[in-house]
Amino acid sequence: MNGGMNDPGVLAAPTSGRTSHPHPLRGLAGTGLIAALAATVATTLAAALAQSVGVDFQIPDGGETIPLSGFAVVTGFFSFVGIVIAAALLRWSAHPAQRFVWTAVSLTAISMVPPLLSGADTATITALLALHLVPATVMIPTLARSLRTRTAYLRR
Repeated sequence: MNGGMNDPGVLAAPTSGRTSHPHPLRGLAGTGLIAALAATVATTLAAALAQSVGVDFQIPDGGETIPLSGFAVVTGFFSFVGIVIAAALLRWSAHPAQRFVWTAVSLTAISMVPPLLSGADTATITALLALHLVPATVMIPTLARSLRTRTAYLRR
């Protein structure tokens, strides 16, 4: 068997012991975008469900009603912001997962203040508060897990 792997004249290329992984930021972004899509769909469906049981999502300041597409756009935008924060922490923090959870939970808590100050009826305020928690329960654990996985990979 000439030229095969058992041929003493053929040398195997050195390996680093690592399996091939995509760049950690690229993997985080991919995971984040899938989670953002899931969070956007879940939030929009939850808003549709709330509307179906009588929540009008009317905000007295201006008298406008929040459309379902508004929930999708805002959820998608802020999910993307979360991915950018996670990527920055992966790049520049010694403990990105811990810092991300702390930051994301703090920002989620702050995001709940406007509904409380909106002057909307109780059903709308309650639904808006719950709708802030829907994407948070998707994005925060998913990105934190992804950060832990990628941090462990980088430390090997």
